[in-house]
Amino acid sequence: MARANFWVAIAVGCAALAPTWARAAAFDVNHATALYLAVLSPAARARSDAYFDGGLWLDAASTLITVLLCWVILRVGLLVSLRDAMRRRGWRPWVVMLAVAALFVLLLSLLQLPWSIYVDFLRERRFGLMNQTFGGWLGQQAIALALTLVAGSLVLTVINAVIRAFPRHWWLIGAGVVGVLAAFFSLITPVFIMPLFNTYTDLAPGPLRTRIVAMADANHIPTNHIVVFDASRQSDRISANVSGVGPTVQISLTDNLVNRTSLPEAAAVVGHEMGHYVLGHVWTGIAVITLLSAAQFWLLARWAPGVLAAGAWRRGVRGIDDPAALPVLVGLMSALTLLFLPLSNTSTRYTESAADAFGLNAAREPDGFALAAMKLSTYRKIAPPWWEEALFYDHPSGHTRVYRAMQWKKDHVPGAIEVVPAPLPDVKGR
Repeated sequence: MARANFWVAIAVGCAALAPTWARAAAFDVNHATALYLAVLSPAARARSDAYFDGGLWLDAASTLITVLLCWVILRVGLLVSLRDAMRRRGWRPWVVMLAVAALFVLLLSLLQLPWSIYVDFLRERRFGLMNQTFGGWLGQQAIALALTLVAGSLVLTVINAVIRAFPRHWWLIGAGVVGVLAAFFSLITPVFIMPLFNTYTDLAPGPLRTRIVAMADANHIPTNHIVVFDASRQSDRISANVSGVGPTVQISLTDNLVNRTSLPEAAAVVGHEMGHYVLGHVWTGIAVITLLSAAQFWLLARWAPGVLAAGAWRRGVRGIDDPAALPVLVGLMSALTLLFLPLSNTSTRYTESAADAFGLNAAREPDGFALAAMKLSTYRKIAPPWWEEALFYDHPSGHTRVYRAMQWKKDHVPGAIEVVPAPLPDVKGR
């Protein structure tokens, strides 16, 4: 009798679970993905596609403009004149290099300003991605120029010192220097640089902060500094980051993320950023930058002398260790950076995919993650061909992210059911 009751209980249990099993088995990842992609209107999708596709051409155009401006600076000869004047007065070589580098950075930045106004302000406003007035934008560009003038001049001076000290192997040692500098700037930027552009305040107590603290504790991330900053003064883009080391570790959320997303969406985004921190992607990125710099410097060491011999020497440039050779070196590096862009994109996309997987496991909010991915579609082509995503995307596409979230949902959520999200409002250009 007891055995009979046992089998009856099993049968009743199986009958109760049957609808859940059926729903899980019936959950169609492709259809669930399509429901999320449908939140974009045809007009919004066409606009985001146009924005992204245009950006690819702008990358190439920006490189060409940089090369042309470097040629103009070389031809005008101001760097040679400053170099010669300072040498006649007996200035030390590193001081001469620092002054020439500062002049070069200033000239290049000012000459690029009209192009930057179009690309970074007018075009952003046309696509509805810019909240700043022109005066506000220009003021922040002035701050960025001051920082670039100081940091850029110092970096160029250090690289020049390496070239002079190690003429045969400077490309290898220089790459190591780039790695060290990248690590340094990645550590100081969140704490000392970003507050120059935005105001940071503690995230108020509430469900979102409680959720973030729980996720951070589960992944051994310090929670002493959980802040929100006013990114809405620049744009409506949603974002977050986890940065710093030791006592400087900080979890930062944009006010757009706090105000424009639900708790599941915000938790999913923060979970993704925690993935970058826990998985050590900052250090992975620094290693990749170092390796790519070594490859680019190696090519530069072989190509630059030929370019100088082809005519730059007529402008008074004596060699690649000459401070006045900066236009040649920077112009070539701009071209090499564009050439290496698919490799750089692939590396970044790999870490982003890993952070996506981590975030799904940390937050366990596949629908929140999918909807957040769709809200990012205002400036990212949502469903590119596979080859385009492989070559030109530094993040997984929106389609890829939503599909993976739905696959995670099918695999990890018992009785998973499809969600029909509300359409997203169209972003209007200005």
